[in-house]
Amino acid sequence: MVVPAAVMLAIGLWGLDRGGMWGDEGVTFLVGRRTVPQIWQLLHGIDAVHGLYYFFMHVVLAVHPGEVVLRLPSVCGAAATAALVGALGARLARPRVGLWAGLLYAITPVAGHYAQEGRSYAIVSAGAAGATLLLVPVLEGRARPGWWWRYGALVAVTGLLHELVVLTLCAHAATLALARASRAVWLDWARSAGLVGAVVLPLVWVSRRQSEQVSWLVRPGWDNVEALVRDFATGPVGPVFWVSVGLMVVGLTARRTAAVALPLLVLPPAILISVSQYRPLFHERYVLYALAGAPLLAAAGLDRVAGSLARLRPRASRLPHGSLVTLTGVLAAVVAFLQCLPLYRQDRSPAHRPENLAAVAAVAARGIRPGDPVLYLPSTWRLAALTYPKGFREARDVALAESAARSGTLSGLETTPRELRRTLAGLDRIWVVADSRILKARRQPANALDRLKLAVVEERFTARQQFVSGRVTLRLYVCGPAVATASPPGAHPVTAARPTPQRQPRQQSPAPR
Repeated sequence: MVVPAAVMLAIGLWGLDRGGMWGDEGVTFLVGRRTVPQIWQLLHGIDAVHGLYYFFMHVVLAVHPGEVVLRLPSVCGAAATAALVGALGARLARPRVGLWAGLLYAITPVAGHYAQEGRSYAIVSAGAAGATLLLVPVLEGRARPGWWWRYGALVAVTGLLHELVVLTLCAHAATLALARASRAVWLDWARSAGLVGAVVLPLVWVSRRQSEQVSWLVRPGWDNVEALVRDFATGPVGPVFWVSVGLMVVGLTARRTAAVALPLLVLPPAILISVSQYRPLFHERYVLYALAGAPLLAAAGLDRVAGSLARLRPRASRLPHGSLVTLTGVLAAVVAFLQCLPLYRQDRSPAHRPENLAAVAAVAARGIRPGDPVLYLPSTWRLAALTYPKGFREARDVALAESAARSGTLSGLETTPRELRRTLAGLDRIWVVADSRILKARRQPANALDRLKLAVVEERFTARQQFVSGRVTLRLYVCGPAVATASPPGAHPVTAARPTPQRQPRQQSPAPR
């Protein structure tokens, strides 16, 4: 479907250059620019779940290493998903349902958000939608020889981009059950599922050994469910939201469409939320692909409403009934987009992301003197300097022992506690790039060396000025009592004393899986 893809492409390209990457995007940028052997070395210790995506981005960033190019694959993935959702609606119902479903997907704010993220989730959504489309000929009894292997191969490759996409197999199994598939169809599906398992299970085994990366996730509650419903139902609570929900309910009466859309919309999030009650794994982006079910149901519901109203329509009309109804649905999508326009504008601000590493680096460039020492707390926030090295070009990294690329780690290997304490003892000023929650005494560093950094800095130094960008704080510390000093543009003096930090749960990594 060309129109939904074009609309999604336009929305994705609008404001794509936000002027700064946040933490996860910085990881994609850094890892993608490493050599293939260096990426392979890194995956043995961290982020194996994103390995295929990093290799893909290595090829993309070889064209041009920039923020726009970093996000372009996600824009294309979102556009492809909108087209595939449209194709699903057309195949399951009629062309106008496909047009409406594709447009509704394209204007949903959460789809536009991840279309502009330098991560894999929009591409994963395209793979899941494509696999669902491959299921339709099976329901129609028109699957050709080899069709199931295409289906299995697509799900497997998408699963290598992110392993939790295998939950679509559960949704598709429910669809086959609702369609009362034959025994032969079930056997073919089982073979395809086996292929997916053979490909993805080794990745699952490796990623389980790296499960510390998602230790920041918490058990989801009803607030997470409500947020997911709002995001999937075309934006915040309001008239458009309730109309969308109402149309989805009506769409359940379209049995053919509902048999595909409802399991895809409900089962992956429901399964992941249920599992996360015992082992937290849930995040909205991990089930973004389930969003495709919502516009399909809403478009099917709109088609049912239009069919009912057709009985009240006068026989004489200047436009053919089908054209008028199609145009009305398109206008409804335009109204929904206009209501969500403030959300789109807000989402294109770098301040709307968890942090802006470019802003941190810009303040550092204005304030750091040649040779000034810098400390990263925790060490993972060295990501700011690695992503935007020009901002920290004059600084001296006092804790780094071996670079990130050479050590096969995300942020490098650091020196010993004894050596670091000796180094810090000879300094009269130091810049600290830290997790904002640690400096606000809401988190205690998990790593012993990071706890030492925090203790020594608080014992020997006084905070003078700082710049805060979401989860990241850039702060200047000097020896002695606090005195007035000039602050670089963007930085502000620190006047309030900070309480002694207490032990809290482990802080979130800047590179969640």
